[in-house]
This record gives sequence, structure tokens and C-alpha cells, in this order.
Amino acid sequence: MCFPAIHLLAISGSLRQASTNTALLAAVAHLAPAGMTIELYEGLAALPHFNPDLEIDPLPPAVTDLRARIGAANGLLISSPEYARGIPGSLKNALDWLVGSHDFPEKPVALFHASERNIASRAALQLVLETMSARVIEDATITLPLLGAQTDARAIAENPQTAEIVRTALTAFARAITVAPPAFI
Repeated sequence: MCFPAIHLLAISGSLRQASTNTALLAAVAHLAPAGMTIELYEGLAALPHFNPDLEIDPLPPAVTDLRARIGAANGLLISSPEYARGIPGSLKNALDWLVGSHDFPEKPVALFHASERNIASRAALQLVLETMSARVIEDATITLPLLGAQTDARAIAENPQTAEIVRTALTAFARAITVAPPAFI
């Protein structure tokens, strides 16, 4: 299935070099349907700690870059581990920087989980995103059993079962993006 040009920004909540969440997002980029591009955001570690005193012009360059990438994207893919039954601090920090962004509300978001055990962080992330007025697309949110698999992006993309789940989720996400969201009353 081919959709009009859709550009997604993929954000991994992990800073680990060998992150399964980052590998999953890299695999997703290879499995994207025709007309869809997926850019892996690599600036998470460079973001300064959120401080409302810094939310003045000019914003820190890393924040300006993140907000510009969010603004240019038709939607976000987020894959994140669970740390201490919650969202990793680096990902929460990035989301905090987006609270004041005019481009984030109503942004379509799909959550790609690399572990079936991240129940607490999934609920916490969902709550934060809903509070920020993101449009979380449930039909495009998936959980894959990759924990402990020590697998890389290529192995994930080449696994027929995983590839089918990812492609189905991306197609659902593309459909949700191309359909106008309901108007608020």
C-alpha cells in the first residue's frame, strides 16, 4: 500500500549503544511502506536538563533542533525501555522540552515496545503523552518480545513474524495520519 509522503521521527528512550529499542526503530525504518520515511532522532543525550528559565529566545540549540524535527514530522514513533518502573529520564526530559512547543499538540504518536515487561513505563508514557495533547494511535502501537534476544536491526527486520507486525502497525499509523483528527469542542 502506498500513501502520500509521510515523514516520521523515531525517538528511542534509551541512550545505550546496544539498545534493543534503538535497534527496533532502525529496523522499522527498513520496513517502512512506499512513501514513508523514518528518521531516527539521535540528539537525546545532547538535550540540556529541562529548565523553564531556559525556555526563552534563543532556546538552547539542541532544543531548537528537536522542536524543528518534531514540527517537520507527520508523526512520532517512540520506543523506550522501562527504568525503575517508569520512563527513562532522558526521554522524559525530551518530552518536557516539547510541552511549550506549538507543533506537538495533536501530533500522532505510535509506541513500539521492545519488551512485554514494560507495563509501568507504557502506562506512564501514555499518561504523559495524553497530558501533552498527543494523539496516541492505539492501532499502531505494538509490543514485540525482543527483550534478551540480543538482536540487531537487520535481524529484527529480517524476521518474517516481526516484519509483518511492524508493517501492519506502520500501515495503521499511516492511515491515522492521513485521516484528519476529530475537532475539539
